[in-house]
Amino acid sequence: MKLFDVYPLFNIEIVKGKGCHVWDKEGNEYLDLYGGHAVISVGHSHPTYVKAISEQVSKLGFYSNSVINSLQQTLADKLGKASGYDDYSLFLINSGAEANENALKLASFHNGKKRVLAFKHSFHGRTSAAVRVTDNPRIIAPVNEGLDVTYLPLNDPFAVEAELKKGDVSSVIIEGIQGVGGIQVPTDEFMRDLRTLCTQHGAVLILDEIQSGYGRSGKFFAHQYAGIRPDIITVAKGIANGFPMGAVLISPMFKPVYGMLGTTFGGNHLACAGAIAVLEIMEAEGLIENARKVGDYLIRELLEFPEIKEVRGRGLMIGIEFENSIKEIRSELLFKEKVFTGVAGTNTIRLLPPLCLSMDEAGCFLEKFKKVIRK
Repeated sequence: MKLFDVYPLFNIEIVKGKGCHVWDKEGNEYLDLYGGHAVISVGHSHPTYVKAISEQVSKLGFYSNSVINSLQQTLADKLGKASGYDDYSLFLINSGAEANENALKLASFHNGKKRVLAFKHSFHGRTSAAVRVTDNPRIIAPVNEGLDVTYLPLNDPFAVEAELKKGDVSSVIIEGIQGVGGIQVPTDEFMRDLRTLCTQHGAVLILDEIQSGYGRSGKFFAHQYAGIRPDIITVAKGIANGFPMGAVLISPMFKPVYGMLGTTFGGNHLACAGAIAVLEIMEAEGLIENARKVGDYLIRELLEFPEIKEVRGRGLMIGIEFENSIKEIRSELLFKEKVFTGVAGTNTIRLLPPLCLSMDEAGCFLEKFKKVIRK
């Protein structure tokens, strides 16, 4: 059987990782400034994380959600405390796309409406409703087109208000920081306007913090810079440091009903053990503050490069935009300087390293980056 060929692959096989470094099967070491799409939050192979996963699988890897799993409540307690949302409820699933599917469904159950407002250049996942609220026609199949979605410009509250006044909008979904869209940061004022407008017009405000959450921005959630509280928050990526997991944080205004949501694998014992370890590591090692400090340093230094058109982001979620294609820059960083980075579109490099990135490692990247763009 062949693999379904939908991924363009680098000719590299990664076989080991530690902290912010990975090694390929030939023994080459790389500085990892991408963390597997922002998934590695506390570092590769962190001993506390490895211990938690190993001890749990030696006892019980999985049982269904038809019985009590006290690890779920332990995780909810820790996540509520860490994020400042201990009055919200937690629904655990397996991925970011699934988190957004359930968020959109909850919103529609709540107010009985159908239309969704999303934003241009957004990315919310690849499953049915999540892909429909993603602004990329190339990955939306005809079967997905039934959901009524309107895409609006980011940071334009007047466009949002005009649509909400029509009275048929179920929810507004927005990323804390647009990731795939090129590290586009909604203004704090726009976030506050969204909160006000959604409340006025009875629409549910959904904050997709799948890539921008879990400390990456220098706060637990990127929307917390604006001082708002959305109705629903979706998370995944860094929640379990590579173990597949997603979650929905749900305002008390939503009332659960047996059967309205469900999952087989969501909140399983192994995922919960990993996610609990992640929160313990983040607190013990001050990783949110580290993300802010090291991110501020990187952004400050990158702004001094005259070759760069624009630097965007917060914390360790950084976009570096050039006038022209960055394909060659990214390739040389990877193959010559042994640094993994990401990309958004054709002109923007994305940095999404583990939150434990040190100042020395950030400085090492800057030296390698300077060497590549000033060769």
